[in-house]
Formats: sequence, structure tokens, C-alpha cells
Amino acid sequence: MTERQNTLVCAFDVQIPRISAFDLHEWIDDAMRLQETEVAMVQIDGPRRQVYIKFKDYHRIQETMSTNGHGEFRHAKGVIWKVRIEAADLGIRRIGIANLPPEIPDQTVRMGLNRYGEVRVPGGKLVSCLPYPVANGIRIAVVSLSEHIPSHVIIAGY
Repeated sequence: MTERQNTLVCAFDVQIPRISAFDLHEWIDDAMRLQETEVAMVQIDGPRRQVYIKFKDYHRIQETMSTNGHGEFRHAKGVIWKVRIEAADLGIRRIGIANLPPEIPDQTVRMGLNRYGEVRVPGGKLVSCLPYPVANGIRIAVVSLSEHIPSHVIIAGY
């Protein structure tokens, strides 16, 4: 799967009435203060109530993200709706962690991954369809990414 690059996703409340493409473009101009020369693409995902804005310059994304990930949209009927704004190429990922001894605590795994975002390590799963219903040594971490994570990370020397 290819990740979006230089792209923000603006997620509108799913309760919001349908927004026209014109109104979204006006919002991008008025509320986000983006110039036509800074935007490479605007893609609307109506059913999910999301708008993807692809930038020509990565640095402009950082400036736009200074809103702490929140914005507002004033609907034509006067209702103000909250909008979540985040980098489209990051988000929440489930990371499979293999080859760690079971003696390494989940806290150590969290500390090893926390530079990449907020980490949660749910309890290990048992493989019950095999003769020995025990853990298989693979842990899953759920990471709300703040930066890209490499394909291999060293945790506690492993």
C-alpha cells in the first residue's frame, strides 16, 4: 500500500450535512489561508466526510498543522462544526513486534516506540487453534504516529 505524501486529511463530523465542493474550496481559502499555488490537489471523500489536501511543499504542511489539529467549518445553515486536521500519511498503525523474549515487559516496548508517537501495547494473544494454547511471541503495538517508523527498530538490544 502506498502512503499519501505531503497531504493533510481534514475529517469532518459524520453528522454534518453534505458540503458542496465549492463550500469546501471556500473553507480551504478562508479558514486555512492556503493559496492556490500551495495546493497540488483537493480530494473529497464524501461518505467518510474527509477532504485530502495535497501540498506542493512539505514545509507548508507543518505551518498548517500549527492549529493543533483542530479547525472549524461554518455550514451554510450557520452551524459551526469541528474539523480534525492531521497528516494523512501518519495516523494510527498496528505494528507487529516479533523476536522479543517474553521477559521484556510491555513498558520497555512502549519506551522503545514512543519516539514515533503515542503507544499502546494490548495484552498478548494466545493461539488457541494449536495443541499448546500459549502466546506465540508476537506482540502488537497500536501507535498513533507523530513521525514515520522504520521497518526495523531495536528494543532492549533485540
